[in-house]
Parts: sequence; C-alpha cells; structure tokens
Amino acid sequence: METHAPITLVVGLGNPGPRYIHTRHNTGFWLVDEIAKQAGEQFRQEAKFFGEVCLVDKCWLLKPHTFMNHSGQSVAAFANFYKIPLDEILIIHDELDLPPGVIRLKQSGGDGGHKGTKDIIHHLGSKDFLRLRIGIGRPAHSSEVVNYVLHKPTLTEQEAIDASIQEALSVMKWLSTGRVDKAMQRLHCKAKTS
Repeated sequence: METHAPITLVVGLGNPGPRYIHTRHNTGFWLVDEIAKQAGEQFRQEAKFFGEVCLVDKCWLLKPHTFMNHSGQSVAAFANFYKIPLDEILIIHDELDLPPGVIRLKQSGGDGGHKGTKDIIHHLGSKDFLRLRIGIGRPAHSSEVVNYVLHKPTLTEQEAIDASIQEALSVMKWLSTGRVDKAMQRLHCKAKTS
C-alpha cells in the first residue's frame, strides 16, 4: 500500500566545477551521479533549469549549478516548468549532524542550518518536501564548518559515506513507488544497528 506520492524529481545538492567535485558538500551530487550511472544514463546541461538533468525511467534527476546557497533557483525553475508537486520532490544533501555512514529520510521540517535547503524552502514557498540527509560529520569547532564542508573527507569517512550511498541506492525503488515508510524503516534501522 502506498503511503506517499511516488517521487518524480530527485535533486542532488552540491557545487559545480572540478574544484568541489570531491568535497563533503557534494554528497548529493555523488548519489544522483550513481543513480544515473547504474541506469546507464547521462546528465545534460539545461540552461533554463540552471543545472544538469537526467531522466531515469519516469524520475527526473537534477544537479543545480547555482552553487549550494542558491539551489532553490534551479529546483523552483524545474518544478514549476514540469508542475511537479512538493510531495513528489526528494532533496539529497550532506548533513553535519549525522556521522559519516549514517543516512536518514526526513519529511518536511526546517532547514536545519543547511543553506541549500534554506534557499529551496524560500523559492518553493514551502518546507513540505522529502529530504535524504547523508551524514558527513561535524568539525570540532563551529568556526571550521565552511572549511570542513569544502574539503575532501578522510579515507575512513569516504568509505563510510560511499557505503551509505550504496544503502540509499537500495531504497530508491521504494521511493519511486511511494513507499517512503519502507525506505525509512530500512535506512533508520540500518543506522541504529550499524
């Protein structure tokens, strides 16, 4: 039984360009890149959406190229053009409040201090969309956050993040059919037992 609308737009957040490709802030890009790769599809640049897009089955993938803090411009342009309802949108982003290797689904809520999510809420005029948060851990001091998210993870952190991305890939089929409850159960139970 479906408990949620099927997800038809998956947005991976990150910063464009080779300078940022391997940084912690780009974990959203990493996941959507892997979805496209496993489906044998490729992203293409779409200027009117301020980013790159890819269609996998009946689900759109979007990588905003507006830089993280202005992600909402791209998401709103795409969602408005295709008239995609809020409950069919999944935003994937890095999460300081979760350790590397932990991944969580969240329905609605505030931005949690994430500027990309904050801008999306602003542009969509609502916080009622699904988020997939990929843990990257937090630096020892809050003053180090900007430097932390814009640098590469350690080898150990990268391995944990890669494992969580593989776990996320395993639940995408449920999200595409509206089984958010089943995806949450899988990811959250895995997080508690690992």
